[in-house]
Amino acid sequence: MGTLCKNSNSTPVKSTDDLKALMANVLRKATEQGATDASVSVNHDSGYSIDVRVGEVDTVEFSEDKGVGVTVYIGQQKGTSSSTDTSPGAIDAMVTAACDIAKVSAADPCFGLAESSLINNNLPDLDLYHPWSLKPVDAIEKALACEKIALSLDKRITNSDGVNLSTYEYKHGYATSNGCMAVLDSSRHSISCSLIAKLGDSMQRDYDYTTSRDFKDLMDLERLAKSSVERTTSRLGANPIKTQKLPVIFSSRLSQSIFSSFIAGVSGSNLYRKNSFLLDSVGQSLFPEFISIYEEPHRLKGLGSTPIDGEGVPTRNNKIVQNGILNQYVLGSYAARKLGLQTTANSDGVHNLTVSPTTGGLKEMLRKMDTGLLVTELMGHGTNILTGDYSRGASGFWVERGEIQFPVEGITIAGNLKSIFKQILDVSNDWNVNHATRCGSVLVEEMMVAGG
Repeated sequence: MGTLCKNSNSTPVKSTDDLKALMANVLRKATEQGATDASVSVNHDSGYSIDVRVGEVDTVEFSEDKGVGVTVYIGQQKGTSSSTDTSPGAIDAMVTAACDIAKVSAADPCFGLAESSLINNNLPDLDLYHPWSLKPVDAIEKALACEKIALSLDKRITNSDGVNLSTYEYKHGYATSNGCMAVLDSSRHSISCSLIAKLGDSMQRDYDYTTSRDFKDLMDLERLAKSSVERTTSRLGANPIKTQKLPVIFSSRLSQSIFSSFIAGVSGSNLYRKNSFLLDSVGQSLFPEFISIYEEPHRLKGLGSTPIDGEGVPTRNNKIVQNGILNQYVLGSYAARKLGLQTTANSDGVHNLTVSPTTGGLKEMLRKMDTGLLVTELMGHGTNILTGDYSRGASGFWVERGEIQFPVEGITIAGNLKSIFKQILDVSNDWNVNHATRCGSVLVEEMMVAGG
């Protein structure tokens, strides 16, 4: 039985000129109501997602969402309000609400827009917008075809957990009273295939997916189906291993999670709250000297590419770690002021974080490890940003003599992030193109693995 869902708002705002006019109007109204500074963001997103399972349509969901939000400053007081209604009356009410909140809020000397000297509206085109004229009926056919291929490739694939295809277009505008006025268009398309395999008493589920800005860059359906089958069947017969310390490889499918924890540790909100294991660490050697970590926010078609951050500050290729040494923190304007520093154009996080590779592909890394654990899935959220303690449920494969021997599940890997960072032996070049972080598989010299 298929289900049709639709989420739509009246009075749509579609064109770039419409968004600019709306933002200018909001800023004008904020000034008229006493705001000394203001910022406004507008979005208009549309697209659809379809799910099929076992040869039938499960869900077709269309969406067309829009919203506008305003932040006003009255001196050093701040108020924020938002609305999904862009009619004149709703805009007036939204601005009034933000100003009323600001008037009763506590003053903070670190509140305010990004410095006007940083604003530059001459933004590069990053080739992020590639609309897909695929009709829903054709999308359903593609998803059904992918599932059919997958179910035919291996008798151990006994069921499907579904194939999803989605295509979305985004239009985002941001403007400030000190000169920023930008509208960005982008798109994102994806297909995923999830399967269930069974052999004897062993039953496993796994999946693969493909996502990109340009639909032409998606993995073809046959390759996606085959990869999903291989991932699922390879897990059959998995068992725990005994508790021990051993080398661990984080596959490129999940290695970015290690560096996400690193970024959290050097991000302004955690630093000024003193909730980080990496306080006062600029200039310190956190990684081996062959590790460099940097941003590439202007990479064409990049999933994390953007010409500006969430405050309208132009992004740049921040060199966060050079030769293993922490070169800078990751900051927006508020956190920077709290710390007596300058924004690094990261008010909304990092953009296309890249970890420089040190070796070839995964096979080369497996040979170097010789004996140890290849982790391909992590479970839970066992990372303590204050202490750096790390403990996650995991599954993957046991490796001997540089070759995968058998699947492993029901284990926990643990360590401290500072130690894990320093014990990185290699980073491979097998980047996961489906993720905004460009990082290959990572070999760590030793971790505690708790098993059966």
